[in-house]
Amino acid sequence: MNDYIIDAQEITKEYDGFKAVDGLNLQIKKGEVFGFLGPNGAGKTTSISMMVGLLKPTSGQILIDGVKIEKIDKGMIGICPQELVLWEHLTSLESLKLMGDMYDVPGDVLKERAHKLLEDLFLDEKANTLVINLSGGMKRRLNLALALIHSPEIVVLDEPSEGLDPQSRRVLWNFINSLRDDEGKTVILTTHLMDEADKLSDRIAIIDHGKLLRLDTPENLKKDIGEGDVVEILLSNSEENNDALNILKEMEEIESVIEINNKLDVRALNAVSKLPSIMKNLEEEKISIEDLSVRQNTLEDVFIELTGTGLRE
Repeated sequence: MNDYIIDAQEITKEYDGFKAVDGLNLQIKKGEVFGFLGPNGAGKTTSISMMVGLLKPTSGQILIDGVKIEKIDKGMIGICPQELVLWEHLTSLESLKLMGDMYDVPGDVLKERAHKLLEDLFLDEKANTLVINLSGGMKRRLNLALALIHSPEIVVLDEPSEGLDPQSRRVLWNFINSLRDDEGKTVILTTHLMDEADKLSDRIAIIDHGKLLRLDTPENLKKDIGEGDVVEILLSNSEENNDALNILKEMEEIESVIEINNKLDVRALNAVSKLPSIMKNLEEEKISIEDLSVRQNTLEDVFIELTGTGLRE
């Protein structure tokens, strides 16, 4: 059995000589939440469009569960776009039934599935409410339900939390986790919210200029890339700050050390693993630590290190 549900092999997309995607190799595992990050214009939308069959590559090929994408049942994939695609003068339930009919979902299955989706997305009380009268957050959740009514194996979510309040976002995150954990679906997630990508994604691909820069788990990306974690050290005797500063600067694995507000900020990649050597070097010089805390490297630090830009630029 193929472990990868999507296998993009050397895919390229050109427009009048411009390569929007340039020889991209990417494999997405079955049953994972796969984060896809890149600055605007990086090629992520084009890449995903090719991987789900909306665009044909200029060169290269895409396999879905080992089968060429041209030959798969399009019902394997559900797409929830960033823009709301809704029928405002239908009710929530009518909208789901209409979409289900388009995919030839049997009537009894469709009825059960529609009610379950409305319940899971906290829309059951709005089943008979016209879409035009729903709040923005409810419309976005209904938009997601429409992408799932035919029970696709692969779900593409494009900026699913756009415009949601924190409570609605939490409902959405829990639902996305349930798609993976309870139903075994593969979820492809694009987002500009770094905490969303970090919390939800099993693995994250970062692309820029149509090329894959890095693909790994959020934890490994934060350990290995960026400016590093910050270890904040408060010494028992602040008069020893300068001596400690010089000792720590000599350590090869330390990226930088500065003194801020009478504390030492030590920056290093995967700093937790370096704490024993930091403490040992200070203790050998009879320098006592009163308090110590670690502020972890963030996914945004990683992103900026790789792309040289913020996510929205």
